[in-house]
Amino acid sequence: MNTSPIRPARLGATAAAVSLALVGAMFLGPVQSGQAAGGQEQHARISARAVTHPELRLHDQMRRLWEAHVTWTRLAIVTFAGGTAGFNTTATRLLRNQKQIGAAFARYYGTRAGDHLAALLHDHITIAVETLQAAKAGDQAGVEDASKRWYANANEIADFLSSLNRHAWPRTALRSMMKTHLDQTLAEAVDELTGHYYAGIREYGQIEAHILEMADTFSAGIVQQFPGRFSR
Repeated sequence: MNTSPIRPARLGATAAAVSLALVGAMFLGPVQSGQAAGGQEQHARISARAVTHPELRLHDQMRRLWEAHVTWTRLAIVTFAGGTAGFNTTATRLLRNQKQIGAAFARYYGTRAGDHLAALLHDHITIAVETLQAAKAGDQAGVEDASKRWYANANEIADFLSSLNRHAWPRTALRSMMKTHLDQTLAEAVDELTGHYYAGIREYGQIEAHILEMADTFSAGIVQQFPGRFSR
């Protein structure tokens, strides 16, 4: 599946300049946090230039795709916990999002890499559903088995992404980010299954903030790796 970058609405000159400046600050986040190699040197290089419109489009696309990932995940958790008829349709839409993420990466790393990432993310979702099913059935052994495979799959995702861009996405940093994502999602699911709905909403706020940080890490890394594709 090919996913076209989101095209921002037309902005006036002043508004466009402000938007690009704000996104420029977001692009600096992963570098300043030490997750990308190059540290202060890379920070200085990015600070010395303006963010281009192609960078802005990539930044917006990554944020849209990864925020959709956690939004549809939350809807799947809520419909599953509530036993509503909308779960299957929601789960289907969630799985489509994984293909869209893979297609976005394929634009830079090729179809084979994009398909592999989509397959890993497909497993990320299906194993999560197995975990929910076991938890709802009170099957502790099933929960432990699915959870073990879920975290192993998260490491596979992190390792594969790191292999595409080791300079910007160190393996240890991506594994840590994926673990946080799973820990937060598991806490959200437990809150919904046990009726702690306000806690689940608070947890989702943290999930959303973290996934946007991940999205910015990916967009910044792609720009650093393929600078020629993001000229004005």
